Amino acid sequence: MPQTLLEKLPSDFKTLPLHVEANPDTLSYQSLGEPLNFSQMLARRRPVEITDPQRFSVRLANLGVSVRLTLEWQGRDYWLLVRQQRQDRGDVVLKLISGYVPAQELGLPLLTAVQEVAEECLIEHADGWLAGRFADIWLPTPYQAALRYRQASHFRLTSNIGAPYPIHYGALRLTERPHAYVHTPTASLQLVYDLRLELPAEYQKPSFLHVDECLEDGHLVARLNREQPDLFLMPVQQNRAEGELYTLRHGRLQPADTQDIWLAESFAPREGWLVREERIAWGDWLANGGTA
Repeated sequence: MPQTLLEKLPSDFKTLPLHVEANPDTLSYQSLGEPLNFSQMLARRRPVEITDPQRFSVRLANLGVSVRLTLEWQGRDYWLLVRQQRQDRGDVVLKLISGYVPAQELGLPLLTAVQEVAEECLIEHADGWLAGRFADIWLPTPYQAALRYRQASHFRLTSNIGAPYPIHYGALRLTERPHAYVHTPTASLQLVYDLRLELPAEYQKPSFLHVDECLEDGHLVARLNREQPDLFLMPVQQNRAEGELYTLRHGRLQPADTQDIWLAESFAPREGWLVREERIAWGDWLANGGTA
């Protein structure tokens, strides 16, 4: 039976719309207008037309972040994907760990990204749940009231090589060089951080589970369902998928069914700075080269 970990009001979330400018060499964004709550932000996530994918100036609904998280397990690299039922788009996809950036973190979206890892990627061992750390930043333990986190050890997040082009928030150049794209169907700017997850050496039998929030009766509710871990390991070699999918329970990989799977738009083809698709079928993505 699913375990409720957390409930909160969506009205607690505030963000700001964006003005985005791009040319072939760089992209910059800045906030504009009045703060938006969660419902107001969703109402603005409507298709936007951009003719030139390399050079444009546009107003967008929000900033989002994603994390392409790589785990080395038993000598092999895996990308971590999570399953999400997207209520605003009426579909179910596998996606990178991701979330919306609140107003106070628009200039530090990396902080939002690592917090999303702490919220969405839960790692369990026989003696409790792992907390995490990125450089000098301790990740939050958002479900402390419901889960017992280990005190003696933690996982670490480190940066892989980032994008070759700069992304700016106003005059500030973002650290860790995220990749960026504008998703035209939702009028949003998405930053993608490339991070690596390292487990403690003694952590030999972990289970990976995903927790996501869903809107119920005006509340955002986070639940843990052990029967549906919804966190998947995709083996990759030289940043290309090998066409397999697994869950990890008690240190054992278990094959997952890849039939009728759709991937979120971050896996869809890009045209300059733009992604124009809502999703892409698993088989089509593999046929296109299996890169993200």
